[in-house]
Amino acid sequence: MYAVIKSGGKQYRVEMGQQLRLEKMPGAVGDTVSFEDILLVGSGEQVAIGRPRVTGAKVAAKILEQDRAKKVTVVKFRRRKGYAKKQGHRQSFTRVQITDIAGPKA
Repeated sequence: MYAVIKSGGKQYRVEMGQQLRLEKMPGAVGDTVSFEDILLVGSGEQVAIGRPRVTGAKVAAKILEQDRAKKVTVVKFRRRKGYAKKQGHRQSFTRVQITDIAGPKA
């Protein structure tokens, strides 16, 4: 069974046991989160497509890690103007593992 969920403005195709790196979510390591924005649920030949969401479908996940990504360095430079600017950024993320996918109520 698989599902397409929406989290942090992005869409992800998820399956049972899969680990994902999502945008920062509230919660501590070990907590369970559930996704309500389920866009599609499929199992073999049966596919339920939401308009815009599949009603009654839920995906549960366990938070494995709350961390920050590697630093990305941004450099702005204008030649012959004496202008140089250096800036760093570390994006926060949450690593989750999908524990349950429940299809729509028939």
